[in-house]
Amino acid sequence: MSGLIEGLPDAVALRCLARVPFYLYPKLELVSRSWREAIHSTELFKARQEVKSTENFICVCAYDPDNLWQLYDPQHDLWITLPDLPSNIRHLAHFGVVSAAGKLFVLGGGSDAVDPLTGDQDGCFATDQVWSYNPVTRQWSLCAPMIVPRAMFACCELDGKIIVAGGFTSCRKSISKSEIYDPEKDLWISMPDLHHTHNSACTGVVIDGKVHILHKGLSTVQVLENVKLGWTVHDYSWLQGPMAVVKGKLYIMSHGQIYKQERYSCKLIVSASEFRRKIGFAMIGLGDDIYIIGGVIGPDRMNWDIKSTADVDVLTLGNERSVWRQAAPMTRCRGTVLGCTQMRI
Repeated sequence: MSGLIEGLPDAVALRCLARVPFYLYPKLELVSRSWREAIHSTELFKARQEVKSTENFICVCAYDPDNLWQLYDPQHDLWITLPDLPSNIRHLAHFGVVSAAGKLFVLGGGSDAVDPLTGDQDGCFATDQVWSYNPVTRQWSLCAPMIVPRAMFACCELDGKIIVAGGFTSCRKSISKSEIYDPEKDLWISMPDLHHTHNSACTGVVIDGKVHILHKGLSTVQVLENVKLGWTVHDYSWLQGPMAVVKGKLYIMSHGQIYKQERYSCKLIVSASEFRRKIGFAMIGLGDDIYIIGGVIGPDRMNWDIKSTADVDVLTLGNERSVWRQAAPMTRCRGTVLGCTQMRI
């Protein structure tokens, strides 16, 4: 990686390249072999942190096409397509997704594909497989598998580690087991079990530096107070529905409205009635905004068609009033969103 820019020491040249937006990197590597080496080097990505030019992205995988991920760049309102996830499971779904240690992780899940002749689920219900995507090399790789295969489980990043809990190992068997992954060591360690499994899918959110596990249809929340001591159970009676965390605060869409959820109370923020007919969309916070991504518009009395969408609606949470706008739609993915997380590169 020598002589990147004539007349400049390589260390200085690298810091110049570090200021270029990430979406332009595929073009930069066409300049020369030394630029290509620089673009795929960990030094460049360290330099991006040093010069404070890291960028936030939203990572999305939808039902169509199979096992494809896209990154949304909010700064430039555009979509970047990643290489196909090389899983041998067709239509991987019900997986966990999270970003940690500068990589995107796709964990567990099973096949959502259906045999067109029999109508049966296609083979695998839950796997222990863990994939990571490295934006430096732009490649997927297999990591150490989870201790327990699982689908429809909670998955969160906490202090650089990944915590998974609950879910199902088969279509009839829910589990209470939880485990923690260290991306630097590529190692899984068992954690104390959840107190309840409730035989339902669960999700996880991090609020105030603590993992909160919520089961569908239940008012109780299981909170991780301490990795060694395990979980405590609280009855917060939170609203049910899609969730997003913005600046440490939890927002929930319920019955066509978006609420700010406090521990024991909630406050109406804005109407979201246009999403009442939409199912399978992602709701995620980034910066001051809530993003509603993709999904399927279901049939109604006037129209029996089911429409897959690639739309992106953005709610900016202001002091006076919250404002909706539309962002660039997904360019490749559409339909039910299977996985969505944010990532800093």
